[in-house]
Amino acid sequence: MRKNTKQIYVGDVPVGGTSPITVQSMTNTITRDIESTVNQIISLEQCGCDIIRSAINNIDDAKAIPIIKEQIHIPIIGDIQFDYRLAIEAVKNGVDCLRINPGNIGNKDRVKEVVNCCKEYDVPIRVGVNSGSISQKFIDKYGGVNSDSLVYSCLEQVEFLESLGFYDMKLALKSSDVNMTIESYKKISELTNYPLHVGITEAGPKSTGIIKSAVGIGSLLSQGIGDTIRVSLTAPPEEEVIVGKEILKSLKLKTEGVNIVSCPTCARTNIDLIKIVEEAEERLKTVDKNITVAIMGCVVNGPGEAREADIGITGGNGEGLIFKKGKIVKKVSEEFLLDELMNEIEKM
Repeated sequence: MRKNTKQIYVGDVPVGGTSPITVQSMTNTITRDIESTVNQIISLEQCGCDIIRSAINNIDDAKAIPIIKEQIHIPIIGDIQFDYRLAIEAVKNGVDCLRINPGNIGNKDRVKEVVNCCKEYDVPIRVGVNSGSISQKFIDKYGGVNSDSLVYSCLEQVEFLESLGFYDMKLALKSSDVNMTIESYKKISELTNYPLHVGITEAGPKSTGIIKSAVGIGSLLSQGIGDTIRVSLTAPPEEEVIVGKEILKSLKLKTEGVNIVSCPTCARTNIDLIKIVEEAEERLKTVDKNITVAIMGCVVNGPGEAREADIGITGGNGEGLIFKKGKIVKKVSEEFLLDELMNEIEKM
């Protein structure tokens, strides 16, 4: 069962509590390049991104925020490193949330200025600590970079913000080490009730980053830990959103969109199943139906094994079958199999 954490709002999107788990990404455009940034955010929205984060590296980036917000439809988080003044400017210019590591933006007086500004503008803070930004005193205390030093470094920042009367926050404790990430989130979930932003930082290129993210994020979500997620890939940000949604769908934490099941192929496969699946995946991206579609390679793995699918296809030797809930409804030529599948889905 998912832990019922404190609920906060990022713009108009709830995070935590019983609200749906959200998928985030981060733009890789220069934020002050408004046209490029808006275009990328719109593309991410179309993929299903719920919340977007953008780096605020200078005052022009901060001043671009209100113009960007006029043209997008999801909340925007300002990502700040080191300069507390940029955090304040980002809040004043309308970001819906701040992402900061309080330990790297200066002394406590500077952190207090940022917190007071967030209070005034009703902006939450994502307290972010990763394995590269752990306080040295906790590294010394717990014998290196590990889940304990990560957790207690984060809790120190949380306790300081609480001492300032600030409680509108979500927490992130990320590492590129999957096991350390899982251990850290499990520990902090037991120690605090703040909503948790879950991800594997610097997960790597698409081929391996997807695996690390699915294992790490999926393991935590399956234990009820996590309120919002980001898949961090060295790839176009749209890929992060697509993978994030699929992780949620695989755990039945998100039901919107088509769920595709397909067989791995074997010597019984007599159609170009890989090509058909790739084309089907592309065409089904735009279908907004909560259905399961099976694409199978032979009669053995056809209507029988995929009987729980809402609709599916199987084929061989130039012909194909369309079935619904395991019952054959149509036989068609292989060359028209995918077209007929899309026609039947449209009728559903």
